[in-house]
Amino acid sequence: MLFRHKNRSNIGLQVDLGDLENEKENLSSFLQSNLHVSVAPAQNKLIVKSENLSAQELRREVIKFVYHRNLNVTHWVSVDGSTVKINRFKGNAKKKEKRKRDSLHQTAIQSWGL
Repeated sequence: MLFRHKNRSNIGLQVDLGDLENEKENLSSFLQSNLHVSVAPAQNKLIVKSENLSAQELRREVIKFVYHRNLNVTHWVSVDGSTVKINRFKGNAKKKEKRKRDSLHQTAIQSWGL
């Protein structure tokens, strides 16, 4: 056969958690309940076993998880072949400096006409 369709049962879909290793159990139960698939943990990844699930469908569910856990500010989801990866935004360090406020707030001054 010259052109062969990919057999989805041979594809082992993976979810690479990146630095969210502590969310492994939560993501595993979320995927099991929403997609009705079997999920097995392996190091920093989750292996999703399903015959009729595509990487794009898995990505969509992982994005839902990221949003439900309020991680969308710090993380984004990508697909590379059969691996769905949770990436951390670069330059995500929060500033610890606080602005000094020596005088009244500007809107308070403007509202009094001073």
